[in-house]
Amino acid sequence: MFANLTGWHFLIILVIILLLFGAPKLPALARSLGQSMKILKSEVRDPEADAKDGTAGSAGDDAASTPPAATADGTKKPDSSSGA
Repeated sequence: MFANLTGWHFLIILVIILLLFGAPKLPALARSLGQSMKILKSEVRDPEADAKDGTAGSAGDDAASTPPAATADGTKKPDSSSGA
């Protein structure tokens, strides 16, 4: 697909990008692209490390987001971690 592109083609593409985004926004655009690539690379590597640790799931997050249990009459059970 890119085999037929020469240096002139890349120069024309660069000029079009410059006209579309403007010179002041290009550094921020490049920085954002670099950060996105860094995050993508770290996320691609992390599942392998998580699988070894056994932390691939979000089982620990479920307990924190679960609302307090209610008894049969609709009242809340006392929280055992409150010390009361």
